[in-house]
Amino acid sequence: MMKRLYIVIIVVLVFSACTQSSLQKKEIEEQKPLNTITQTSIILLGTLQDGGSPHAGCKKNCCKNLFQNPDPTRKVVSLGIIDPENKKSFLFEATPDLPTQMKQLKNLSSFAEKETPDGIFLTHAHIGHYAGLMFLGKEAMSAKETRVYAMPRMKVFLEQNGPWQQLVTLNNISLQPLQDSVTVQLTPNITVMPFTVPHRDEYSETVGYTIKGTNKTALFIPDIDKWEKWDTDVITAITKVDYAFIDATFYDGEELNNRDISQIPHPFVVESMEKFKHLSAAEKDKIYFIHFNHTNPLLNLQSEQAKTVLANGFHIAEYGMVLGL
Repeated sequence: MMKRLYIVIIVVLVFSACTQSSLQKKEIEEQKPLNTITQTSIILLGTLQDGGSPHAGCKKNCCKNLFQNPDPTRKVVSLGIIDPENKKSFLFEATPDLPTQMKQLKNLSSFAEKETPDGIFLTHAHIGHYAGLMFLGKEAMSAKETRVYAMPRMKVFLEQNGPWQQLVTLNNISLQPLQDSVTVQLTPNITVMPFTVPHRDEYSETVGYTIKGTNKTALFIPDIDKWEKWDTDVITAITKVDYAFIDATFYDGEELNNRDISQIPHPFVVESMEKFKHLSAAEKDKIYFIHFNHTNPLLNLQSEQAKTVLANGFHIAEYGMVLGL
């Protein structure tokens, strides 16, 4: 009887060890870096709207399974820029996922020794775009003068409001002023130009960026109210670049049934597709929809909505995409 008991215990222990090993292996695989970058490139380090996915308080099917089984690719919208020739890397947006996004950027930068990028560019003062700065403070990594690029109102907001002002006074961050439509030369291979766009500017202005590399140029507009409110023609803007990462927060107006969607205006994907329907195939091929709300069906590439977007010649931004710049 005792022998049988010992055998049962051994089998249980072996099974438990194998299961644990399998789980650990899965976790390690999820943390593996993507391939290192050998040319000036853009890396998509996040594609979601500020609240992420799963979304706080969400009981819908789009989130409920993710609370138990998180998807490691569900990160808040962020771009990384790597210039291997000049051994520099930059991050666009300081999201709540900043720790893992900085680590991924470092892992992709074979030359990098420090954990922080050479600069972080902010678009505006909504939580998904600047709240990650908290991880640079003394409660977390206590960074040393990480360069943070910000427009005038955004800069003042960080300087004059806690807890952000503590990052400035303790020299965790070094604020670098930006001006509307004024180009910044980051390396011999990379220039960046901010431009203002209409959005809910409660605490700061909102900008998009034109990012120019050695061979190609990208447009980055994760947040805007509606294309018609912008004083620049978006179609003209798209024709001047090679990639256009544009606001696709909501697929249409039917997604949210518990909030007044007019209070959180964004261009619906269906509106953007209608606006861009007469573009040539080559121009449509530049467009990458990004900044998806947790309810957006484009997060499921097998959805009918995603198939429609792809069939119309557009791209759906995905975490981990690397595009030559």
